[in-house]
Amino acid sequence: MDRRSPALRESKHIRADFNVAWPTAEIAVMGPEGAVNIVFRKELEDSGDATARRAELIADYKARFANPYTAAERGYVDDVIEPRRTRPVLIDALETARSKRERRPSRKHGNIPL
Repeated sequence: MDRRSPALRESKHIRADFNVAWPTAEIAVMGPEGAVNIVFRKELEDSGDATARRAELIADYKARFANPYTAAERGYVDDVIEPRRTRPVLIDALETARSKRERRPSRKHGNIPL
């Protein structure tokens, strides 16, 4: 499993049933390094010691945004689990979803002529 992604990799926004993450997960659209380079570009250019300032900003970004606890507070992740609990949580999720039946919307049209 990728340390940056939830154990079940789908998003709540596309109707995933279960989302869990390990405590070490970084849940973000972009990595902290790239985000800091873009968001704080001007500040880093004006800084006397850009390397030290970049390190501070990256640490702050990781603590505030790129962690599973922030995602869990916002409802993007159902639970933050220890890695050793991955198998039982995954088994429970699959057993719960096993009997799920969801009607799909009717098709609005067929294939376009090619």
